[in-house]
Amino acid sequence: MALPSRSGNDRIASGDAESEDAELRAEREAMLRDIADEVAWTRQEIGKEALDAEVMAALSRVPRELFVPATERRFAFVNGPLPIGHGQTISQPYIVALMTDLLEPRSADRILEIGTGSGYQTAVLAELAREVYSVEIIAALANAARARLARLGYDNVSIRHGDGHQGWPEHAPYDGIIVTAAAPHIPPALLEQLKPGGRLVIPVGLPEQIQQLEVVTKNADGTLTHRDVLRVAFVPMTRDLR
Repeated sequence: MALPSRSGNDRIASGDAESEDAELRAEREAMLRDIADEVAWTRQEIGKEALDAEVMAALSRVPRELFVPATERRFAFVNGPLPIGHGQTISQPYIVALMTDLLEPRSADRILEIGTGSGYQTAVLAELAREVYSVEIIAALANAARARLARLGYDNVSIRHGDGHQGWPEHAPYDGIIVTAAAPHIPPALLEQLKPGGRLVIPVGLPEQIQQLEVVTKNADGTLTHRDVLRVAFVPMTRDLR
């Protein structure tokens, strides 16, 4: 028996979806080119000509457009930060890529993220590491990110509503820790929860001022090596004062 043909409306809907997919691919590829261009412009500061290929591949897989508010979706692939509500932002793609590259996540790693936000950086880390634990101080953002990441199939992510200054000691030590908000100084708990040989990537500085993106490596004997990488501007890391 012959199968019924698809209606004209079905064909139009399919064509629209294919067109939308092609447009998203083109915008995502343009974002990756913008990241590569900015890496080239900042190569002397960051000390490299290109970011790790696996990091760039992870950014190509994560649907950034689903991690921004609907009102901002047309700007999802622009190489700049975007508001996500509650006075918070999703970092510009270049900074997400750079911080991930500096962390050097490996497939067997357990990573701690401070500042889940919309969950975009979390998803990029989840593409590269075995486990990602993320702490978000704003309950509404934590709940929304948890639901979003689950809907997208990221089953190696755990999100906790809490004060990031305390880290997440129950799952320590971590192979890497990444902080997506600026602190005036590095919280001691994060250094304690970092595994020897691990890396901490964090913007350090005062709110509403230029901060310094730092990489801290914990040596085998427990001593710390600091490296200043790039001047940045992040929203402040806040505390739970209750």
